[in-house]
Amino acid sequence: MNLGPTEEERLRIFLAAELARRALARGLRLNAPEAAALICDEMHWAARAGASFEEVLEAGRRALSRDQVLEGVPEVLAEIRLEVLLEEGTRLVVLRNALGEPGEGGPGAVRPAEGDVELAPGRPRIRLTVRNTSSRPVRVSSHYPFWRANERLVFDREAARGRRLDIPAGTSVRWGPGETKEVTLVAYGGEGGAP
Repeated sequence: MNLGPTEEERLRIFLAAELARRALARGLRLNAPEAAALICDEMHWAARAGASFEEVLEAGRRALSRDQVLEGVPEVLAEIRLEVLLEEGTRLVVLRNALGEPGEGGPGAVRPAEGDVELAPGRPRIRLTVRNTSSRPVRVSSHYPFWRANERLVFDREAARGRRLDIPAGTSVRWGPGETKEVTLVAYGGEGGAP
């Protein structure tokens, strides 16, 4: 049986979720990877059963309660990102606070600094015009090598080599069918950066 990357990822999530279900059956509280796998598995099953985008999110929220996980897990799992296959195609689902609002200062808690934070200070940047020639939306995440983005996005790939979108980590830019946007790209740091 030949499995593509998407099927392999789905199988890994399922196996980890089954491990989590066995831990729960033994009365154990889940750690962060087990909890994340179980939440993702429930969202995948909901999508497979024909649920809407909102119903998939709700399946993730219902998957576990706070008392089923170890202390600090809600803080670590403040956000879960998962691609699911819905009727309209593959969609990125972003589930925030699946286990309720994180507590103050627990493991993995985020304490934002005062003021603005400069992203990738001192790195070279360029502006490119990018057009989506696909009949479907295309999304590129923050740290994806932009020159390798979906081939239906038309732009100067050689100029983009060694660069990524100049946006905060964990965010993305979406192009609707036929849409054109101007974006800023920033060089990767270290040896992989653009000259």
